[in-house]
Amino acid sequence: MSTATTEQAIIKALENNPFCAFGTVENNKPRVRYMALYNDGLHIHLATDRKTHKVEELEQNPNCYLLLGYEKGGNSEVVQIEATCKVSSDSELKQRVWKDEFKKWLDGPDDPDYVVLDITPQMIEYIDQDGNRQTWEA
Repeated sequence: MSTATTEQAIIKALENNPFCAFGTVENNKPRVRYMALYNDGLHIHLATDRKTHKVEELEQNPNCYLLLGYEKGGNSEVVQIEATCKVSSDSELKQRVWKDEFKKWLDGPDDPDYVVLDITPQMIEYIDQDGNRQTWEA
């Protein structure tokens, strides 16, 4: 599979799997939680409240890991992403990522506690429905 084909397969898998397990590091130990995933190609974003533990963890260590696929509501593809993360308060990015369902936790896209976790993949391992493994690297 060519790099472009692998990248397109990864993007399709990101679009087909609206949730991921998101791992950070806290006191040199992994910490994982489920989060809603938003992407524009390989640009990955997670919305959160600035007052959460994950924001504190990422400020101490920007390395993160995402795992998605092979779950109810998804398909049998698996995507594993080694990445770094920047906590962003950029108003344009916040507007693009904002969903009305966030109103359960945040006042709106201008809420000062609303931030976007801007994920930069370093390495992505993609396993297709037949178990074939491909690697994408930045």
